[in-house]
Amino acid sequence: MPTISDKGHSMPDSPIRKLAPFANGAKERGVHVIHLNIGQPDISTPKPAMDAIRGIKRDVLEYSPSEGFASYRLGLARYYQSVGVSVTPDEILVTTGGSEALVFAFMSCLNPGDEVIIPEPFYANYNGFAAWAGIEVVPVTASIDNGFALPPMSAFEAAISDRTRAILICNPGNPTGTKYADESLQAVADLVKERDLFLFADEVYREFTYDGSMSPSVLSLKDLEQHAVVIDSVSKRYSMCGARVGALVTKNPDVRTAAMRFAMARLSPPTLAQVAAEAALETPASYFEEVRDEYKSRRDALVQGLNAIDHVECPTPGGAFYAVAKLPIDDSDSFCQWMLESFEHEGSTVMMAPNSGFYATPGLGKQEVRMAYVLHQEDIRKAVQCIAVALQKYPGRLME
Repeated sequence: MPTISDKGHSMPDSPIRKLAPFANGAKERGVHVIHLNIGQPDISTPKPAMDAIRGIKRDVLEYSPSEGFASYRLGLARYYQSVGVSVTPDEILVTTGGSEALVFAFMSCLNPGDEVIIPEPFYANYNGFAAWAGIEVVPVTASIDNGFALPPMSAFEAAISDRTRAILICNPGNPTGTKYADESLQAVADLVKERDLFLFADEVYREFTYDGSMSPSVLSLKDLEQHAVVIDSVSKRYSMCGARVGALVTKNPDVRTAAMRFAMARLSPPTLAQVAAEAALETPASYFEEVRDEYKSRRDALVQGLNAIDHVECPTPGGAFYAVAKLPIDDSDSFCQWMLESFEHEGSTVMMAPNSGFYATPGLGKQEVRMAYVLHQEDIRKAVQCIAVALQKYPGRLME
């Protein structure tokens, strides 16, 4: 019988989606599952984007250019200028989601066997993208004790080897919601310049910060033009996860040329979704103000509710729409599965993502869960109540 490849074996399961069969089983038993496991916002997609789809007048859904439609890239350049990033349309490559942008960046800048340093916990699919590109992830561990702040540069220095080619950060972060301090970003910028590394920055949650200030893009930092590659997406910004439109943005012409070769090999990003994404650029600022206020209220309901439970620790995230909580449990994978298989409270249970899957270091995150506060406050409060009751009943609760 033919066997699959080593790379096929090495691709990891998603901690976000691997419990879906158990959630389906709970629903079949009539249990209401409150989904805090995945960052799928319930916020309405902006009206300009939906109107553009409904009003499309094309007779043929043609290929777009491999780099994306010129009009969309021009609109994106204007958007980036509005958030302090000076780029031209030619420095933007439209991709099929932010995921493809990061894969293109990995394959354009690193050879198989090269290393990328990533603060952990990190978006679990980074592991899959690295396996896809044949590169190695080297983690630098952040701690829940200080809200998952960026680790000190000494930890990054210690992780650098002769195979290190890049550092990857996500700001604000998934899964932690951490918004890095400006001085921490500058320290990373200084390090990549000193060591002649690439800096990949996943900035898809740029609009969602809750302290009144937006994090600066790495493309706005001085003298980083040849090092910085930004990964972006419309998925979260405009609540358009199904559009699958992202962008790779860099002022490094060699990276842009290499990434374009991969873009041509996959033909083109989706035509219809680019129409919607271009129209979404007309979304008024009031949309983001309302969305930020809503997410902040949801965040506070979740974090305050969790911290009111005995022996639960949940730092207040500064951005994105995720929170990580440390629970008095033996194993987050077992707990999250048990919640779906064996527990219900007043007809409901909660689906969460075990945070162990967001670490590259084995054994870390076994008491942590990631939750996405993308539901109405009523559902979030009900979820917190379910978790409080579940912790009293879970067989693997740690004794204080």
